[in-house]
Amino acid sequence: MARTIEAPARIERPVEDERRVPDRPWVVIVWNDPVNLMTYVTLVLQRLFGYSRAKAEKLMLQVHNEGKATVSDGTREKAEHDVARLHAAGLWATMQQD
Repeated sequence: MARTIEAPARIERPVEDERRVPDRPWVVIVWNDPVNLMTYVTLVLQRLFGYSRAKAEKLMLQVHNEGKATVSDGTREKAEHDVARLHAAGLWATMQQD
């Protein structure tokens, strides 16, 4: 004889802290360094992210004057990819959750 499994009469809702929090976006930060020329940083930002010259120069100046600038955002995977590309181009970059 087959055994019958009964479904629970009531479905429990997750406790507040068990609910999945939507993934916050990740940001990629380029840091000032003593090695790369400002024109090179501008060129890298244009080529890697497709920024206009004006936007790339604005971000480069922010890196130069403030020590860092956020250059992209998105999912963790995208941020990891962007950081790897910036490292390959010789720039100092990190990522963090916004």
